[in-house]
Amino acid sequence: MTIVPAVSDWFRDEARDLPWRRPGFGAWGILVSEVMLQQTPVARVIPRLEEWLDRWPTPADLAAVPPGEAVRAWHRLGYPRRAINLHAAAVAITERHGGIVPETLHDLLALPGIGDYTARAVAAFAYGHRHPVVDTNVRRVLARAVAGHGEAGPPSTKRDLAAMEAILPDGLADARLANAAIMELGAVVCTARAPRCDVCPIAGQCAWRAAGYPEYLGVKKAVQKRFEGSDRQVRGLILAELRASDVPVAYAEIEPVWSDDAQFAGALASLLRDGLVVGSAAEGYELPS
Repeated sequence: MTIVPAVSDWFRDEARDLPWRRPGFGAWGILVSEVMLQQTPVARVIPRLEEWLDRWPTPADLAAVPPGEAVRAWHRLGYPRRAINLHAAAVAITERHGGIVPETLHDLLALPGIGDYTARAVAAFAYGHRHPVVDTNVRRVLARAVAGHGEAGPPSTKRDLAAMEAILPDGLADARLANAAIMELGAVVCTARAPRCDVCPIAGQCAWRAAGYPEYLGVKKAVQKRFEGSDRQVRGLILAELRASDVPVAYAEIEPVWSDDAQFAGALASLLRDGLVVGSAAEGYELPS
């Protein structure tokens, strides 16, 4: 028995009203939303997404401005390399595809900074193609409901896609719905720390529940390091200083944001390597133009 019909029926009634699910929300908006949603909560993404699409409603609009403007508009979403990737993708879409987000996996994967998950999500949700779309939430639902494990364990693209492919309906519309429904179930019901099994639409089919909720004994996934005191925090503080200025900022003006000189220098060097900052100690530092 497959979990798809029950999850899809639940999704039709209970799905959150999110901008990228509304009729008329185009492929460019879905691409931007998928990139923004990587490792960032929905509540933080929605206002930034709306501002971004108001300013750059098409890939060509974003491609026409310097990449530093994308970094500036990214503000505090975190992992600002994503802003550079989106800008590079917008340039490629404008130059290679006439400003239209491509719909095949081959063409999407050829865009700078676009990985397998994002390419599949755009192809499936924007264009309705039948592809298994697997994120952390989907992996958790499949691990519990289908395999009977408490956690999904370390990711494996080949294994995870095969698991989703095995339950994905053949019809295009049904497949698109199933992808979204299982992802939603993992996000709001079958959550990592406090699954809401009492309201789960597939509680009666869940292999993990039927087995008595056995503890996961496999390899644990890596735990993300704390943000406080991390290089990520230092990078964010440096970028905040540069976003606030329209002219190059001297090293001595930025350095006070962090007391550890070695960590500050390492964070600045990493921003330069990533292309998020340009300049030198002699000329000052700024966002890329």
